[in-house]
Amino acid sequence: MIPLNVPNTITLFRIVLIPVFIAVYYLPHLGSKHLWLTLLFFIAGVSDWVDGYLARKLQQQSAFGAFLDPVADKLTISTILVLILSTHPGIVLALPAIVIIGREIAISALREWMANIGKIKKVSVSFVGKVKTFAQFWAIGFLLYEHPLGGIATLSVGYVLLYLAAGLTLWSMLVYLVAAWPSLVGSDSPVK
Repeated sequence: MIPLNVPNTITLFRIVLIPVFIAVYYLPHLGSKHLWLTLLFFIAGVSDWVDGYLARKLQQQSAFGAFLDPVADKLTISTILVLILSTHPGIVLALPAIVIIGREIAISALREWMANIGKIKKVSVSFVGKVKTFAQFWAIGFLLYEHPLGGIATLSVGYVLLYLAAGLTLWSMLVYLVAAWPSLVGSDSPVK
């Protein structure tokens, strides 16, 4: 049985939003489609913060929630990047999207392996990872909105922020790999 509490229900809600997001993305003749997409993404982003806050505040942290939260994040970000790339194909968007999605897969595998050998704390979420998530959130929001906003070319801002997020993604991956390196090479001595 799924351990449903308030934070886990909010996390499941984020996963349920993914097919809704896809439907809105491809609905023809939906007025203000980009506004709706941006709003849905904002709701998903805020709910990500809320579920973590409530899990701590209500002392409802669980193994299921710890598993499900990053899965919801990765599914949401990967789906949205693929959708945006389908509308704006080309290397300019494909490169950072591949970096971001590839890093998520690699770090998920690294964390799973580190958990299996009892060293998961070495690859816990870092400050760089949090900054990466922040940049990624704003980049995707601007890319989804697409239309100029008060003289700001949101699509251009989105591209710049996505490259910043991709750079931070590589940096955070390096931080995790350096922390895990002694375990990866079979030595617990510090990396030289």
